[in-house]
Amino acid sequence: MILNLFSIVFGLLGAVFFLAGTIGMLRFPDVFCRLHAQTKADNQGLGFIITALLLQADSVWVALKLILIWLVMLLASANISYLIGRYKLRQHSEPE
Repeated sequence: MILNLFSIVFGLLGAVFFLAGTIGMLRFPDVFCRLHAQTKADNQGLGFIITALLLQADSVWVALKLILIWLVMLLASANISYLIGRYKLRQHSEPE
């Protein structure tokens, strides 16, 4: 009962962070602000959702897979954001 409640709370927190990141993508003026908002919000949102799923995991193997998914997402998100930011910076373009 309590475990289910915590799972729901963490899942909702994750959804709120994803929603905040989406709003940031739509409202911020330039690519760098959008990248910052999206990267931070996605990492936090996925962390909360993975935590909610970890509380419901039936085995250690499933929990390890969930943690591996989160770690891969953290690495990929940071690298992709860096590459997009570097590309935009090298263009010497003004903010949109």
